[in-house]
Amino acid sequence: MSTPDSQVVRAQAKWVRTSPRKARLVAEHIRGRSVPEARAVLAFTPRAAARDMEKVLRSAVANAEANHGLIGEDLVVSAAYVDEGPTLKRWRARARGRVARIRKRTCHITVLLVPAEPEALATPGRRARRKPQAESPAEPKRRSPVRRKPTTETASAEQPKAEPREKQKES
Repeated sequence: MSTPDSQVVRAQAKWVRTSPRKARLVAEHIRGRSVPEARAVLAFTPRAAARDMEKVLRSAVANAEANHGLIGEDLVVSAAYVDEGPTLKRWRARARGRVARIRKRTCHITVLLVPAEPEALATPGRRARRKPQAESPAEPKRRSPVRRKPTTETASAEQPKAEPREKQKES
């Protein structure tokens, strides 16, 4: 999607008070989408992590416009990933003098934007995806030999037919 000579714009939010697992579910929704499409997806995502992801996306677009002179609407989310941050450890009192551990997890959200390719901008509302390569095997698959019971036709040709029991008794 991105070429080595293209500009990559980055924004990161650190120590966000959301578990990384929950934030990764939201990050999957916007990966590979254009900025307007990603904003629309995040606006209608009911998860709380979508608000934090939207702030990071807004910050990345602002960085692109202010620092690199790019147009925010012509950018594509090339990567959106969530790393695990430090865990705050707390304790809760339980019965008979015991305690229960409470882990308040944090995460670091990173969004990378690149300028969109011209053909991707020509079709608005469509997500740019690469088509999977068709597999063309060099050699046909070989089947393992299967031992089968001989069919009735081959069995009858190899073995002489047995006479009915009534005729055997008479002779």
